[in-house]
Amino acid sequence: MNKISFKIGLLFFISIFLLESISMFFLHNNILHSRVHDELSALQTRGNNHREILEASFHEETIKHIALMESRTDTQVILTNPNGAIYMSSNKVTSEMKRIIKSSPKKIPHEGLILEEDWQHEEYIASISPIQINGKINGYIYMFQKTQKVKELISGLNHHFILAGVMSLIFMFIIIIFLTRFVTHPVIQMSEATKRISKGDFSVSLPTLAKDEIGELGESINILASELELLKNERNEFLASISHELRTPLTYIKGYAEIARRPDTKHDDRENYLSIIFEEAEKLSILVKELFNLAKMDENNFSIEKETILLAPYFQGIYEKISPAFNEINMELVLNCSNNIYAEIDPIRFEQVILNLLDNARKYSEPFTEVAIDVIENAGEVSIKVKDQGKGIPEEDLPRIFERFYRVDKSRTRALGGSGLGLSIVKQLVEAHGGTLQVTSTTEIGTVFEIILKGWTR
Repeated sequence: MNKISFKIGLLFFISIFLLESISMFFLHNNILHSRVHDELSALQTRGNNHREILEASFHEETIKHIALMESRTDTQVILTNPNGAIYMSSNKVTSEMKRIIKSSPKKIPHEGLILEEDWQHEEYIASISPIQINGKINGYIYMFQKTQKVKELISGLNHHFILAGVMSLIFMFIIIIFLTRFVTHPVIQMSEATKRISKGDFSVSLPTLAKDEIGELGESINILASELELLKNERNEFLASISHELRTPLTYIKGYAEIARRPDTKHDDRENYLSIIFEEAEKLSILVKELFNLAKMDENNFSIEKETILLAPYFQGIYEKISPAFNEINMELVLNCSNNIYAEIDPIRFEQVILNLLDNARKYSEPFTEVAIDVIENAGEVSIKVKDQGKGIPEEDLPRIFERFYRVDKSRTRALGGSGLGLSIVKQLVEAHGGTLQVTSTTEIGTVFEIILKGWTR
């Protein structure tokens, strides 16, 4: 049996056994005392009934009738005179009966007394009822009953209790077995699942459990396995992409460096090769820098120092910085921003976000098209949209464009200088500002990136 099943089963057994034992003990004692009390009360009542008959008609015939009646029962009646001498007995008087009669107290209340109630150690239980006629004691009615009858009654009671206890234990074992299996089976399944996860097998799938804490735990393990599987796949893709991104510029650098080192390489060719080496080194430097930034973001070591910024002059500065790059390829950059919109941002980090989005818009748009920056404030939120009229993003690619190294147009990305990390960094920077980043796109019409930040107007 599984360890946890044994422990839970043992705990249930001990708890229920103690509860049942205590309950059975008190119930047994109460019933036992009740039954003994009933027997004693019945014996005393029987004696009182005979006393009432004799008080009404104290004649020889009445006495004989009482003796005859009791001789056919399991009780015995003895009639004595006021001095204790036996006048009548329904059966043979034993020495034990005489001892009890002699030990009777002198003052007996009219309702009678129980003379002997020790049914466990004595041979008889006994009662006494005084006969009063005209205020004078005419004698005493003694009732005797063998304690064997009481012992047989108690023995039967004990037998029933033992049988009930055994049946309770059997049912308790059955219930505990089913209960422990019901409770521990899901836990055992989850234990096995976590062991498989710890060994790198994330394909585990626990069945739907009850809607309770155990069910929630099982669902959490399923979610954990799915996320770890996704993380594993992303890690493999990430490592593969890193290897590819590093291998390509290093191959260029190594190849052209070897050619440039040859003595017979012409001066102009050597300069051209050195330029290519420099460009590839620059790309490699940018890639390493972006990877370093991502690593700091993942470790929460990436600091954001917010300031209250008036957005109109802030975006005007960005516009003046990047508009020449648009003009160079016959594209128009348009800025629409009111003069009284404020937001709390890190000016350096947020400029990185906007420049990255504008750079993507420029690379993936054709000449003689327009890219617009629209900044508006509504209900305490600032909406910053970067809109282009480029080739757009296919619908199936939209959910993945913020993944690291994911590229929509893989054939053009290297020529355009992209690493596949830009949008991932943009998204994390926006979220670090407490904002959200959304994208909508239609192929051959254009793409809109929208940043939502908390802001205000004055």
